[in-house]
Amino acid sequence: MNVEKDVLRKAREEYEKPGVGGLAHASALVESEGYMKWTRVEDTMEFARRMNFVSLGVACCVGLAEEGKTLTDILECNGFQVTFVFCKTGGVPKEELGLKDSEKVHPGTFEPICNPVAQALIMNKAKTELNIIVGLCVGHDSTFIKYSKAPVTVLVAKDRVLCHNPVGALYTAKGYYKHKLYDTHRTRTGIKAP
Repeated sequence: MNVEKDVLRKAREEYEKPGVGGLAHASALVESEGYMKWTRVEDTMEFARRMNFVSLGVACCVGLAEEGKTLTDILECNGFQVTFVFCKTGGVPKEELGLKDSEKVHPGTFEPICNPVAQALIMNKAKTELNIIVGLCVGHDSTFIKYSKAPVTVLVAKDRVLCHNPVGALYTAKGYYKHKLYDTHRTRTGIKAP
C-alpha cells in the first residue's frame, strides 16, 4: 500500500471518530473470542452486546419469513428488542415503479414492490441501534443500507439458486459454473476464463 499512503492515513483517522472506533473495537473482540466457535447469529448478538445495543431491526425478505421469525425469537429470548419489517411493506404495486405486467415475476397478478426504503424508515423511527438483513434481494439490500441510520449487518445473503449460499458460485466458478460465469464476463470485457 505504498501507493495509497494518504488514503491509509485518512482511514486511520476515521477510527478516531465517535462510533467508528467502537464498532471496530467490538468487531475485533468478537472475531478473536468467537473465532471458529460462534455461528454468525452468535457473532451478531455478541457484537450487539459489546456495543450496548438493545434495539435491533430485522429487515426480512418475505420469502425467508420462517428464518426471520426464528431469528427474532432468538434475539428476543436473548433480551433484545426487535423491530421486524418485511420487504413487501406498504403493498405498493410494481406498476407504480413503471414495470410492465410482462416484466413481473408472475404476469397477470398483483405484485407489490420490495420496499427497502420503508423498511429502513420504520427502523429509523423505532431508533434501532443495529439492523440485520435477512435475505433482501440484490439492490434492495443496497437501498436499505443507504437509508438506514443504524449500522447494518447481513445475516443472510439471498441466492435463490444456491439455497442462500452465494459463495457456492465462487467455489464452483472453475468447475460447474465456469462457462456460465466466465463466458458472460468474457463477452463484456475480453477476459478469458482461467
